[in-house]
Amino acid sequence: QWKNRYNIRAGVEGTIRQATHVTGIRHARYHGLNKTRLEHNAAATAINLIRLDAWWTHNPLDRTRTTHLQRLHLTAA
Repeated sequence: QWKNRYNIRAGVEGTIRQATHVTGIRHARYHGLNKTRLEHNAAATAINLIRLDAWWTHNPLDRTRTTHLQRLHLTAA
């Protein structure tokens, strides 16, 4: 039961991370609720387009993660 709840949370956390990393949505460029809302909607649309492109081209969104030790081992080999 805990793993099922955590999987949902991990998906949401991944979406938030993608939004902040790709679109820089953490800081609004404009003042005022209407302009900020428009900026957030544009960012959400951009994220959806990125995800659709990854799904259509069968490219995973997440890069494979390697630790610092693994990277050192790969460069030494």
